[in-house]
Amino acid sequence: MPRFLKGHAMNAPFKAAAVQFEPAMGDKTRNLDALAKLVEQAAEDGAALIVTPEMGTTGYCWYDRKEVASFVEPIPGPTTERFAAIAKRRNVFVVIGMPEVDPATDLYYNSAVLIGPDGVVGTHRKTHPYISEPKWAASGDLGHQVFETPLGRIALLICMDIHFIETARLAALGGADVICHISNWLAERTPAPYWINRAFENGCYLIESNRWGLERGVQFSGGSCIIGPEAEILAVIDGGDGIATATIDPALARQGTMRGEAVLRQRRPELYKELMSNTFAWNPSDFFSLYGHQTLPKGRQAKIAVGEFSPSADVAENLATIADLAKAAADEGAELLVLPERALTGLADPAGSAVALDGPAVAGLTDIARQAGLFLVAGLAERDSELVYNSAILVGPDGLVGSYRQTHLSEADRAWASAGDDWAVFDLPFARLGLLVGHDADFPEAGRVLAIRGCDVIACPAAVKGGFHLGHEGTAVAQPAPIPTGADPLHWHQFRVRGGENNCHFAFANVRDEAHCGLSGIFGPDTFLFPRQEAVVTGNRNLAVAEIDTGSHGGTYPTTALRRKDLVLMRLPQHYVPLVV
Repeated sequence: MPRFLKGHAMNAPFKAAAVQFEPAMGDKTRNLDALAKLVEQAAEDGAALIVTPEMGTTGYCWYDRKEVASFVEPIPGPTTERFAAIAKRRNVFVVIGMPEVDPATDLYYNSAVLIGPDGVVGTHRKTHPYISEPKWAASGDLGHQVFETPLGRIALLICMDIHFIETARLAALGGADVICHISNWLAERTPAPYWINRAFENGCYLIESNRWGLERGVQFSGGSCIIGPEAEILAVIDGGDGIATATIDPALARQGTMRGEAVLRQRRPELYKELMSNTFAWNPSDFFSLYGHQTLPKGRQAKIAVGEFSPSADVAENLATIADLAKAAADEGAELLVLPERALTGLADPAGSAVALDGPAVAGLTDIARQAGLFLVAGLAERDSELVYNSAILVGPDGLVGSYRQTHLSEADRAWASAGDDWAVFDLPFARLGLLVGHDADFPEAGRVLAIRGCDVIACPAAVKGGFHLGHEGTAVAQPAPIPTGADPLHWHQFRVRGGENNCHFAFANVRDEAHCGLSGIFGPDTFLFPRQEAVVTGNRNLAVAEIDTGSHGGTYPTTALRRKDLVLMRLPQHYVPLVV
């Protein structure tokens, strides 16, 4: 048995540690000494995998290449040798964040290196830069690797990387049991909703090692933590230097599940080919008007709404409830109302209750849209000859606009439904609208394709029972106004992240009854804009209305995150080929 396996069975549960640390800018000797002490302390406490923050050896806010030049090192090099000695003596694995120089090119990188008892295991160079990296570092060129170790399969990501659904998904498809995410995260309360989503949607652990403190006027958020595959916050530090520890069970991660669904096996890569394109690389006003084909709606201010209720097996009863919601939404100025999954036909016996799109049930829905003077998105069990689909339809004052058939089926829905084989995007007078149904939104690729197609709004009728939200007790870490620091019962909402990561409004309409928790909402296109641009159904109301603005102001180039889609523009599709294979 190799020396570093002594006392540890392959892929058995192990203790992991997330180190939180405030480096002193440019004081490398002090930082290395302090990090070494924290790593030794974590090892003494029994941690087998110890993760330290991004750029923890030097500090982060460098002006340019010239300023950081005396601090960069090759890998392997003096810093990795120092921690390799600790790893060997302590029989542990350590992740260090540092500025790297490639001797062959003299290019600098913001890097994370995994070090084990036998030395350097592998390196990740930050692929998706934040604002600051282009001041001194090149974008990473090593892809998104997963490293096989006696502890399990370990992936590395750095800060901004995780804003992009593709990076963590690549790690999951590579078999990662745990993603070590090292960061200098800022501008919100932590543990950050993005961190939680990436663990949850990929069914793996995420060890988050974040820095804290103030550097060159930048306030970092702390909140280092370990997150489980079901979005459990297993351990967390708020502010200050410290160590969070928890147990990692690789066998649990290898189930690849989310709410009990085998999401990695349920993917539809044949539908994801558009992930390899970047439709926002050019001015989207020009791109989407090219050849006069599928030009984006001009855009303007509008109000949209979501309604939640518990649909019954009685279509007439459901139509009456929908009519009431439509009138209430129209009275508040809404031009679009999104309703839950199977709102028209009910959740029970979907195959038996399925209706045709040209039948009286859909005609009743279009009558409601006509009377209320708005567009309606509603879920239904759709019958088409011998096949049944879990569908959503869009109707308006002029009748049926179109439909969408759920492409990602849950295990329960596979018993009665056939899967759809295409996406659905429609242009309304004020917005480009894409449709998803329920379980589709558990797959980050689905929302991404709709964003790539230029959607302003993603409407998602759903019947989710729970497990997609967490509260926050509040943080002692100071943040500049208007970033909130107090307690929040809805700090993490899975579908808020879906909106922000795609720079879309995400209209999530959930069933509310004893089994389903509601929490429907319209979530805004900018995760880090406070106060949040959203409206959530709470209390005794069963309707939420939000104002949106899809217009481009001040010229021909879009000036809003919604139409500019920064997080779509900054994607690096050359890395993403495994997602579509």
